[in-house]
Amino acid sequence: MRKLIIVLALGLGLIGFAQETTPQQRQQKYLTHLTKELNLDAKQQESVGKLLAEKSAKTHDLKAKANAKKATGEKLTVEEETALKNKLLAEKVDTEAKMKAILSADQFKKWLTIREQNKQKLGWE
Repeated sequence: MRKLIIVLALGLGLIGFAQETTPQQRQQKYLTHLTKELNLDAKQQESVGKLLAEKSAKTHDLKAKANAKKATGEKLTVEEETALKNKLLAEKVDTEAKMKAILSADQFKKWLTIREQNKQKLGWE
């Protein structure tokens, strides 16, 4: 009986960890966080939401192409890897420019701070 209780407790614990969030759920959570932290108005929320969805889709497509090649056992050539990094960097710069157009100067400055803090939390420094 004791073993059964332990197995059930572990099983329930694993089920909780197994629930993954979709990219849309992560975007919505991030948008909610930004709305609270940056005091976004309704128009800004809509614009930032569209921008996050667009950025996510582009980034996912770029990484999916690279991962598809890796899945076949092939390695990316140096040129392909450099091209991927350049495209991701261009996407980052484009996103920054669009965010700067959507947000006020103070909001943009705070957004950059939030982004840096998130990088540090994830160890992407």
